[in-house]
Amino acid sequence: MALINFGGVEENVVTREEFPLAQAREVLQNETVAIIGYGVQGPGQSLNLKDNGMNVIVGQRQPSKSWDKAIADGWEPGVNLFSIDEALAKGSIICYLLSDAAQIQLWPTVQKHLTSGKMLYFSHGFGVAYSEKTGIVPPKDIDVALVAPKGSGTSLRRLFVAGKGLNSSFAVHQDATGKARDRILALGIAVGSGYLFETTFIKEVTSDLTGERGTLMGAIQGLFQAQYEVLRANGHSPSEAFNETVEEATQSLYPLIAENGMDWMYANCSTTAQRGALDWKDKFYKATKPVFESLYKSVQSGVEAQNSIDSNSQSDYREKLEKELNVLHQSEMWRAGKAVRSLRPENIPVEDETLDS
Repeated sequence: MALINFGGVEENVVTREEFPLAQAREVLQNETVAIIGYGVQGPGQSLNLKDNGMNVIVGQRQPSKSWDKAIADGWEPGVNLFSIDEALAKGSIICYLLSDAAQIQLWPTVQKHLTSGKMLYFSHGFGVAYSEKTGIVPPKDIDVALVAPKGSGTSLRRLFVAGKGLNSSFAVHQDATGKARDRILALGIAVGSGYLFETTFIKEVTSDLTGERGTLMGAIQGLFQAQYEVLRANGHSPSEAFNETVEEATQSLYPLIAENGMDWMYANCSTTAQRGALDWKDKFYKATKPVFESLYKSVQSGVEAQNSIDSNSQSDYREKLEKELNVLHQSEMWRAGKAVRSLRPENIPVEDETLDS
């Protein structure tokens, strides 16, 4: 592994140069990789594995929209697309890519097929890290490991098709065969990771839950909404409020941060923007640091995991979720966003662009 300095702290990272695709193919040449679930991560990971020459099959419920999507993506029933039970029986590596709630429900079925020497693969540490809540306790005679791409399955696939890679974390929770590390590194490279950094199941799930509720989704939506509403309350139009809150951030500044870092972005903005950002960053830091500390404690204590399990186990959860998501969808800010996106040069205008002031 390469020893790389991250902000003054050295970490071991596995790169494609150290663990090339040819080596991954050699490690996995006698394996059958069974992708269980075809939702968020399943399509991207399975198609990348397939395109990289691995022996991949997909297990999915039939009938279902995901089954139809798998067929549309080129998977053939009876050839490399099977029922979940069939795929579990055929696979030597079981990639358990269902949602956390669905993993809990299906676990008794999966458990029956985890014969000695197989590998159980995750892309999220939730089920194993919170085993006392989920009941997911793998048998001792199998390998258990994870590769967690730092992005959606859609992003993983798009970058792969573009000849790029998405960085991922990896962890070995249980090495029964003595080959778990090689197997999981091979899988990490084969699913399209640009590089792999090592972690543990509990660290992966703790950082992931914090990130999703924080700067990846929850905090960003809260900040966007607060600024947008202040601008609108002071007479700015929907398009101006959206452009200054979201569009400029996502289309101009965030890409610069991704390419070169926040320090570079600061250095390449106007002196007025620099001065204002430097003057206000500490105020936002002091205002939000306690919120992040509270969030982390909630994740670390298992409260967030239990909330997730309790919510997802409700029979009407999907209906409730759709209502909550529809509030976002119907909010003026994101209706303004739909209209603004339609005006980008590369896009064809979409219907229903009218905004209520």
